[in-house]
Amino acid sequence: MDFPEKVMTIRRWIDPEERITVDFEDERDLNAEVIECEGQTVTLLLETAFPHYKQHLTLPLSMVSIGEDKTKYTRNPDKPVEYGRLRLTVHEVRPQVV
Repeated sequence: MDFPEKVMTIRRWIDPEERITVDFEDERDLNAEVIECEGQTVTLLLETAFPHYKQHLTLPLSMVSIGEDKTKYTRNPDKPVEYGRLRLTVHEVRPQVV
């Protein structure tokens, strides 16, 4: 998938009510919110083990693959429920939380 296709796919998930699934080489099935997606990068808020604390990450699209997580569903109560949500696979280890 080229960059414009990735950007279009990811931008559909920019919604504070929705979550996506993120996999790193060392951690899997993390919940995240998409904040923005520019031509070369995607910005995410990853949920952490600490309540009300999220890890802010900006990742280059070149290290991200896009798939679908069929084990989860959409959660925005104003939209119809859909089974399957965006899954981003990052081809690196997860950065440390400071």
